[in-house]
Amino acid sequence: MPRLTTLLRHALPRFVEGVIAPVAVFYAAFALLGLNGGLAAAVTWVYGGIAWRWWRGHGVSAMLVLAALGVTVRAALAAATHSAVVYFLQPTLGTLAVSMAFLASVPLRRPLAQKLATDMVPLPEAFLRHERVRRFFLRISLLWSLVFFANALISLWMLFNESIGAYLWVRTGLVTALGAAAAAVSVWGFRRCLRHVTGEHAAAPAAAAPAPSAV
Repeated sequence: MPRLTTLLRHALPRFVEGVIAPVAVFYAAFALLGLNGGLAAAVTWVYGGIAWRWWRGHGVSAMLVLAALGVTVRAALAAATHSAVVYFLQPTLGTLAVSMAFLASVPLRRPLAQKLATDMVPLPEAFLRHERVRRFFLRISLLWSLVFFANALISLWMLFNESIGAYLWVRTGLVTALGAAAAAVSVWGFRRCLRHVTGEHAAAPAAAAPAPSAV
C-alpha cells in the first residue's frame, strides 16, 4: 500500500474539485449575482468539470458525479420557488438522492464506496478483487446509505418542526456527529480488512513452500 502522504496528495485535489470548489464558486457568484447566479455558476462549474475530464479522456470521479447530482437537485428547486423552507430543503433532498445512490449500488454489486475510495486513493487492483475487500465495500456502501438517510430524516424533521436557527445549529451538530461516527467505523473496518488480506498474502508463500526432507 502507498505511504499516507502519497494517499493524501492523491486525494486532496479530488476533494477540492468535488467538494470545496463547487461551494466556493456558488458563494462567490451568490455575493455578486444573487441566488440564481450562484446556482447557475455552481452547475456550470460541476458539469464543466465533467465535460472537461471526458474530453481529455480522464476518468470522472464519483465525488464529482455526486456533486453534480446534488447541485442539479438544488438548482431545479431554486428555479421553482424562493421559499426559505424550500431553499433549506434542497440540500436534504440531495442527501436523500445520495443515500439512494449508495443503496442502489449494493444489489448491483458495484459499491459506490469502492468507487469513491479508488477516486481518493490509488488502491491496487489485486487488492480490490479480493472477495473480503468486495464484501467490505458492499457493507460500507450500505452503512453510508443508512447514514445519509438518517441525515435526511433529521434535517426534514427539524426543518418543519423547529426554527431556522435551531435547524442550522442543532442539525449541523447532529449530522456532523453521525458522519464522524460512520467515518470512524469505516476506517476501523478498512484497517481490519487490510490486516486480514495482508495476513493471507503473507501466509500463502509459506504454505506453498515445500517441506524440508528428512535426513
